[in-house]
Amino acid sequence: MDSKNSNYYAILMAGGVGSRFWPVSTQDFPKQFHDMLGTGDTLIQKTFNRLAQLIPEENIFILTNERYNDLVFEQLPNVTKRQVVLEPAMRNTAPCILYAALKIQKENEDAVMIVAPSDHWIEDEEAFSNNVKTAFEYCQSNDALMTLGITPTFPNTGYGYIEYDKSATTEIKQVSQFREKPDYETAKSFIDQGNFLWNAGIFMWSAKSVISAFKNNQPKLYQLFESGFSVYNTEFEDDFIRDNYEKAENISVDYALMEKSDNVYVIPATFDWNDLGTWGSLYDKLDKDDNANAVVNAKTLLEDAHGNMIRSKADKIIVVDGLKDYIIVDKDEVLLIFPKEKEQDIKKVLQNVKANFGEEYG
Repeated sequence: MDSKNSNYYAILMAGGVGSRFWPVSTQDFPKQFHDMLGTGDTLIQKTFNRLAQLIPEENIFILTNERYNDLVFEQLPNVTKRQVVLEPAMRNTAPCILYAALKIQKENEDAVMIVAPSDHWIEDEEAFSNNVKTAFEYCQSNDALMTLGITPTFPNTGYGYIEYDKSATTEIKQVSQFREKPDYETAKSFIDQGNFLWNAGIFMWSAKSVISAFKNNQPKLYQLFESGFSVYNTEFEDDFIRDNYEKAENISVDYALMEKSDNVYVIPATFDWNDLGTWGSLYDKLDKDDNANAVVNAKTLLEDAHGNMIRSKADKIIVVDGLKDYIIVDKDEVLLIFPKEKEQDIKKVLQNVKANFGEEYG
């Protein structure tokens, strides 16, 4: 046990597929297990280490699909079986968060926790820890569901937004409502109003508060998982989950709890953030050459090439002449050469590839 607060817990969400990062991210080996930034650490390793600055390592639970069990232990060799919470079926974020929260509450009634995606890029890790600590301290003494919001830098139509009470003068602000991904004009009006933040999908609450919110807002889901409480953290837990998990409704925690509760608060984050959802968002975070090309791993000879995102396995030589604003990704038997402005279509391309050439390519 280290000297960090033993009531602090984390649920690290690592079950997604990240299909917009195909061909690097595949169903068998998704993006959180790759070193997307070329730093020497995979995204899940970076996230785990960031959380461990504030939270005892043994209190960081990894939530993932059972097919990624081996990858988790390979990349985080110090975690124990107790810390890896496996979903036998894909059911969105609400069921797995409720399941993990009940496990944590059974272990420690005074637990406060952060739910954090495994694939985000955060620049100032100290500022991140400070924001989380502020939230934890508030959640320990208040019945609150909290989230970290990101101050928008442009009218992004790819994120949901959090509208908070304009009159709030404190760092912690009451949320008025969550807004779905807007069109461009709506996003512009959100930014002009000045009390809208990007929804980063990072949540903090006490075990007591989140479980009570599930009980009030999602009674059916609550009853399903609560019925296994006596076997959680015992050898019979796996059997219960295998028999019951797929009965859970497929529902996000935003929709299940955050949009329905009136005790929701937000802290505008003081760190620079990127959700690393697409090749373009990765491009934004990487160092560029004089012609704004971002390169990961490859050795390149570039002529009349500008604004490209280039990635290959280490030391592969890639020669590009006359291409502007393209994504060029070479991985095993797949080569993707695709306009950056159409990056949202990569999901569709992946479906076509699977349909034409077989599931093993995705």
